[in-house]
Amino acid sequence: MAAPPARARADYDYLIKLLLIGDSGVGKSCLLLRFSDGSFTTSFITTIGIDFKIRTVELDGKRIKLQIWDTAGQERFRTITTGKSYYRGAMGILLVYDVTDESSFNNIRNWIRNIEQHASDNVNKILVGNKADMDESKRAVPTSKGQALADEYGIKFFETSAKTNLNVEEVFFSIAKDIKQRLSDSDTRTEPSTIKINQPDATGAGGQLAQKSACCGS
Repeated sequence: MAAPPARARADYDYLIKLLLIGDSGVGKSCLLLRFSDGSFTTSFITTIGIDFKIRTVELDGKRIKLQIWDTAGQERFRTITTGKSYYRGAMGILLVYDVTDESSFNNIRNWIRNIEQHASDNVNKILVGNKADMDESKRAVPTSKGQALADEYGIKFFETSAKTNLNVEEVFFSIAKDIKQRLSDSDTRTEPSTIKINQPDATGAGGQLAQKSACCGS
């Protein structure tokens, strides 16, 4: 009876839930696909509701299982992606905008307000300006403007391209490393809220939800 938990412990040291947040069309799904599968497609298929992928990486000798949730940025799905239940358990959030679309950048403040209302206070955040491979003549948001917004909120900032794989690994590894450090520090203080995933209930309801959702997006 103890076999399944033992196998789970062998698989990873930490389970980290990440969310991709941002307007529709900024390339959240492309970033996820590039990081999880190493692929890129120009076919644009709008995410319906919520999808997720899993990738296990190694950081500082620890196996980190990243469960990355991709959200629909469209208004008609906003009730799903702005609700408290959606943010529950999220340890890190990637706020994504399109460097060729100023409105998607301006809306980052709205997404941050949602996070402040619904996510845990200590959730890690990172700002991502996607489609940095586009011709400079199409750029609407200068790099300096993205950096200034990130500095304002005290978070890290990367410009990425899912198409050319620019900084995609770096973004996910950066936030994963910061979260792992936070959880590791929490472990040493033995706080009740520690989320080191060697505990039996860690693969409970959340794990089942993930299994059910997988059929919709892969």
